[in-house]
Amino acid sequence: MPRRQIVFETGHYYHIYNRGNNHQIIFFTQDNYIHFLRLIRKYLVESNVADIIAYCLMPNHYHLLVYLKQNCFSEVMQKFSLSYVKAINKQYDRVGGLFQGRFQAIAVDNDEYLFHLTRYIHLNPVKANLVKKPEDWEFSSYPEYLQLRGGTLPKIDGVRSLFNSVNDYQSFVESHIQTSSIQHLLLDE
Repeated sequence: MPRRQIVFETGHYYHIYNRGNNHQIIFFTQDNYIHFLRLIRKYLVESNVADIIAYCLMPNHYHLLVYLKQNCFSEVMQKFSLSYVKAINKQYDRVGGLFQGRFQAIAVDNDEYLFHLTRYIHLNPVKANLVKKPEDWEFSSYPEYLQLRGGTLPKIDGVRSLFNSVNDYQSFVESHIQTSSIQHLLLDE
């Protein structure tokens, strides 16, 4: 495979995402989502490679907003992905790749993009018509942002500090649910 165009640097934010091969499901049960989140904690957070700022796991893809703390991110993500694929293949007696290819990455270069990206990530389940309200999707960091759940995976203080209150952040995110421009705001999955 050709080398990745993006250079990962510590002290920077990145939008990391990947989808199932041929847009197929990558999470088959609730336990699969939970296992994926545990692997994120093990490989990225507990090893101090990256902070998870926001996340959303969808049936056929995932989004992570990360803040890099070490230079070994690509290698750790490769181990993380391989660990998840092996577990799924073993559990479901399948072989081969689960993901479309390598994870994708976009550098986040300013605060405005950072908080718009959190909105994009948190609105994915609404866009996909899985829920009416983003706080109803269990496999997202949005409930932590709203203080509805006391999870410890996402580090949300940096983004939330850009808003006056939890209600301001909620209004920022949910104001785009009703607009017809939501399709233009969100990337084509």
